[in-house]
Amino acid sequence: MGKSRRTIPEELLLLALDPATGTTAQPQTLDLGLAGAQLVELALAGRIVPDGDRIAVVLPRPTGDPTLDHALELLRRRGSPVRAVHWIGGPRLGLRQTYLAHLERCGMVTAVPGQVCGVLPTTRYQASDECTNSAIKQRLDTAIRTGVPPDPRTAALAALAHSVGLGKHLYPGNEGRSSRSRLRDLIRYDPLGGMVAHAVMDVQNGLPAPAPRGAGSTRPGSRTAAGRPAPAPAGHGMARAGVR
Repeated sequence: MGKSRRTIPEELLLLALDPATGTTAQPQTLDLGLAGAQLVELALAGRIVPDGDRIAVVLPRPTGDPTLDHALELLRRRGSPVRAVHWIGGPRLGLRQTYLAHLERCGMVTAVPGQVCGVLPTTRYQASDECTNSAIKQRLDTAIRTGVPPDPRTAALAALAHSVGLGKHLYPGNEGRSSRSRLRDLIRYDPLGGMVAHAVMDVQNGLPAPAPRGAGSTRPGSRTAAGRPAPAPAGHGMARAGVR
């Protein structure tokens, strides 16, 4: 995978970066979104495929991106398909800092040392090219404004941005309410991104993972013990439109 195109985790983090403060919005949930974004990017690169609500490695060959390759190797070591909620909620917190360091190495952000209250050291991050950030946001704006189905990468980015709560950061206030609603609705245009985004929200909400295969009904339209719709088989409409 060349670096002529930014990855979805990189774009998600750049969207979350506040140019005024040099900090990221939604820091508590952004790690989860970045873990989910890695799954989407690896799927687009042909390394993994969805298997119902699980993720299976089909091509363990490295992508050339060190952060994605580390995730791919961890998935490979599992030896069997892993549930998306288990992967996203697993012990990989700290991805935000990992990706900030990665973006700094790639020249996409600049680290600015500082102090809190004149005593505690802190680091703020500024995008090296505001035009890049504006271009990422413009893709979402265009999809929201025109209603034209976006490409899979933009749809997945929108789904993940919604799942970690970036809607209020990107489209604040009452005037942004309709844009936030449309951002949420873009989840329908990418089944994989939708499935991953729902897994991110499930981890945030502390919902239990679905019952093991063979335990109870798993027909599309049936419901799990938690009262949620059972996951559909692979290729059977994994994304649910109209997330709340």
